[in-house]
Amino acid sequence: MDTKTVKDIAFLARIRVADDQLDSLAGELSAIIGWVEQLAEVYTEGVEPMTSVVEMALPRRDDEVTDGRCREDVLANAPDGTDDFYTVPKVVE
Repeated sequence: MDTKTVKDIAFLARIRVADDQLDSLAGELSAIIGWVEQLAEVYTEGVEPMTSVVEMALPRRDDEVTDGRCREDVLANAPDGTDDFYTVPKVVE
């Protein structure tokens, strides 16, 4: 990776990089890209996707619609409220 590419990446990432650091950063980014390219060489045919390295069942819950059972606590955060609703300023004419 050349220093112009590193400058472009830094600009897009909104990172200020001093000119004297561009060469070392180019080397580091090239090494990182090399590691990523190595991952593409790994044979993964027939390997099931995993969420964890140990076999485990994900916890399930019933899918039911509720009001959260804490309406008063939520409305206590409102700077202004009317009855059981937030009151907000009108933003569309």
